[in-house]
Amino acid sequence: MNDHYYTRDPQSESRPVSCEYTYRGIPLRFQTDAGVFSRGEVDTGTRLLLEALPETMTGDVLDLGCGWGVIGISIARKWPETRVWMADVNLRALELSKKNAAANGAAVTCVESDGMAELKDRRFDAVVTNPPIRAGKQVIYQMFADAAACLTPGGALYLVIRKQQGAESCVKYLKTIFGNVEKLDRSGGFWVLKASEAIPV
Repeated sequence: MNDHYYTRDPQSESRPVSCEYTYRGIPLRFQTDAGVFSRGEVDTGTRLLLEALPETMTGDVLDLGCGWGVIGISIARKWPETRVWMADVNLRALELSKKNAAANGAAVTCVESDGMAELKDRRFDAVVTNPPIRAGKQVIYQMFADAAACLTPGGALYLVIRKQQGAESCVKYLKTIFGNVEKLDRSGGFWVLKASEAIPV
């Protein structure tokens, strides 16, 4: 497998660089690195996804494919009453997430997991993801299906996907596993989606 950001143990030389991001009035600072998605900045898709989240979040929230942690840490800081889990297959990403959580005073639980593989016995009120498109449709659709199976009643999956990278076919697939799929935002070539009312298998 090529050394993409979903590789478990990236072999690319470490090239750390920090970045800053303010989420709903809360200033945050992150360490990023090579071999991890979006080195040096919060990418546009993730920004749109975070901005589209509800005004209030509660309960158990999973940042699926967390990278260096901006989604989970932003949620944990904005809504400290949530219990935030952060999962990634990339060990470098997980180490960054742990360090960034500590540096930003965010209480989170980081788990090494290929998709939802290590989390299938847990239930979440929300799963939030900027999915690893490069991993392929089969991989990300499995992530969505596993997320649907792990949601509590009333829970929702929030995700962002580029229109040109399969947003329309993604919506069609989501409608086979969820009773309700909403487009929360369509800007900058991205679709932010909310999928709820998971259909029992």
